[in-house]
Amino acid sequence: MPTVSVGRDRLFAALGRSYTQEEFEDLCFSFGIELDDVTTEKAIISKEKHLEEDKPSADDEIIYKIEVPANRYDLLCLEGLAQSLRIFNGQEKIPRYTVAEISKESMLKMHVKKETSLIRPFVVCAVLRGITFDEASYNSFIDLQDKLHQNICRKRTLVAIGTHDLDTLQGPFTYEALPPPEINFVPLKQVKNFRADELMEFYKSDLKLKKFLHIIENSSVFPVIYDRNRTVLSLPPIINGAHSAITLKTKNVFIECTATDLTKAKIVLNTMVTTFSTYCKRKFEVEPVEVISFDGNSSVFPDLSEYNMEVPLSYITGSIGVPLEVDEVTNLLKRMQLNAEKAGSGASSISVSVPPTRSDILHPCDVMEDVAIAYGYNNIPKRKLSSLKPLPLNQLSDLIRSEISMNGFTEVLTWILCSKKENFEMLNRKDDKSTAVIIGNPRSSDFEVVRTSLMPGMLKTVGHNKDHPKPIKIYEVGDVVLLDDKKDVGASNRRLLAALYCGANSGFELIHSLADRIMEVMGTTFVPVPDKSGYYIEQSDEPEFLLGRQAKIIYKGRRIGIFGIVHPEVLNNFDIPDPCSFLELDIENFL
Repeated sequence: MPTVSVGRDRLFAALGRSYTQEEFEDLCFSFGIELDDVTTEKAIISKEKHLEEDKPSADDEIIYKIEVPANRYDLLCLEGLAQSLRIFNGQEKIPRYTVAEISKESMLKMHVKKETSLIRPFVVCAVLRGITFDEASYNSFIDLQDKLHQNICRKRTLVAIGTHDLDTLQGPFTYEALPPPEINFVPLKQVKNFRADELMEFYKSDLKLKKFLHIIENSSVFPVIYDRNRTVLSLPPIINGAHSAITLKTKNVFIECTATDLTKAKIVLNTMVTTFSTYCKRKFEVEPVEVISFDGNSSVFPDLSEYNMEVPLSYITGSIGVPLEVDEVTNLLKRMQLNAEKAGSGASSISVSVPPTRSDILHPCDVMEDVAIAYGYNNIPKRKLSSLKPLPLNQLSDLIRSEISMNGFTEVLTWILCSKKENFEMLNRKDDKSTAVIIGNPRSSDFEVVRTSLMPGMLKTVGHNKDHPKPIKIYEVGDVVLLDDKKDVGASNRRLLAALYCGANSGFELIHSLADRIMEVMGTTFVPVPDKSGYYIEQSDEPEFLLGRQAKIIYKGRRIGIFGIVHPEVLNNFDIPDPCSFLELDIENFL
C-alpha cells in the first residue's frame, strides 16, 4: 500500500491538537490506516544517499510515514489526510465541492486534434483560481502529483498530470500530436531550447525521467499542448515547459491531465482540484474548462457532482454482524465523508451521496466496509457461525493425516505446480497431452504444469534431504488437477494421499501395511479374490515402479491407488541414492 510522509507538527496543527505517538496510532487504526514509521528529514536524506545517519537532535523535524489504502487517492497528501481525520473526529463537516458558474462563452477551452487518437487520446482540464501557496503547501502539491503518477496513473502510462501558471499563458489551448522534429520548447528546469527527439536523448541520462521515455519514444508522433501563442505547456507524459512553471507566487493554476484511460483521468483531476481547492480564495470552488473534440463534441471538466446509491440496511447489518439503527449507520457514514440519510419513509434502506473525493466507493459492499471501519472492528463481537462446518472431504483428509502420523510418518507440503520434465520424463512417463493442465505463460520452467501426481514433489523433497538420517518416512494429502471434458472449466481436482519410505532397504512391506491400515480405517476389508464387497490388489506395470514389485489397489471395482518400489532410474533422476517405496491413493473414493 502507498506510504505518505508528512511532518508531524504540521499534521497536528491541521488536526487542531497534539497527540502522543500511541494516541495517534490508535486514531490511525480506528480510521483504517497505519502509522508505519517515525523518522526525521535528515534520516530520510541520509538513507537515500546511503550515508551514515547522524544522531537526531531536538531541532530535527519529525516525519510520520503513514500507510493508506491503495484506492484512497484522497489520502495521498497531508491536506486530504488531515481533512479526512478532522471529519472522522467530528471537528468538521463534509465539504461541498462546486464548479464555478460561468458561461460556456467565457470558459477556457481546450481543442483536441484528431492525431492525438494515435497515441494519447484523452485530455481533461480545470483551473484553481485565487490559490495561495506557502512552501509546505507548494511541496505537498508537487508531491501529490508524484504519488498519483506512481499509483493510479501507473507510472504515467495511463494518466500524466501537467500543472501550469495560468497567468503566463493565453487560451484557448490545443492538444495535438506532431512529429518529434516539429516540437521545440524549453523544458522545465532547463534554459536551452530542445526539439522533442533531442529531448528523448537528453533525458536518457536523467534518473527520474528516463523511466517514462518508453511510453512515447517509439511513436511517429508525440503529444503536445500549446496555448494561443503556440507556447508549449507540456510534452506529456515526459515534461512540462519552463515558460508556465508554477512558483510560490502563482495565483491561478491550470491543470491538464492527458490519458489513455478517460475514467482514471477524471479521478486524477478530481483528486487534484478537490484537495487543493481548500487554498483557493473561494474555498472548494473549481473553475471548469471546456474540452472540444476534433469531431465537434464537447465536454466540461471537472465533474464534481455527487452520485447517489441506495443500500439496504439489512445488507449492512447482516454483513457486519451488528444490529444497528438507521440513524447510527448514517452518523457512521458521515464520519467517513459519505452523506447519508434514510431512504423514504421506511427504515429499510439508506440513501448515500458519494462525493468526488471518494472514487473508491463503487458498490454497496464499499459502503458497508466504511460503516464497519467507523463502528470499529474491535467493537464487533466475536461469534462462531452456526452454519460453519468443514467439508466432508476436508474432514476425511484430517482423519487420514492423524492416522498416518500415528504410524510414524511426517507430513510435507509440496508445490502444486511443477515442470513438465518432473511430471513425466523423470517418472519414466510419456505425456499423452490428455492429462496435465499446462500453464499458459509460466514465469519459470519449474512451474509449467499442474501436477497430476504427488510423486514428483515427494521425490524432490527426499532428493533435497538425502543426507537426513534414514529412514525417511513422509506423506502428503493434497490436490492434483486432471483434464476433464465433463467439467465446464475443462479440468477437475482430485484429493490424493501419498506416502514414501526411504532407507537402507526398500521398505516395501511397510508401505504395503500402511495401505492395508488406511483401507481398514476406511471400514473396508481385504478380499483375496475380486469382489465388490471389499478391496483387493492386482499386479500393475507402471513405468515409475520396478516391474514385479508393484500393485494397484481395486475398490468397488475401480482402481483407486498404486504402491510399489520406485524404479532405480526414477530415483537417479531425482538424485536419490537409497531405495524407496511409494503409495498413492485417491481418497475421494471413500466419500
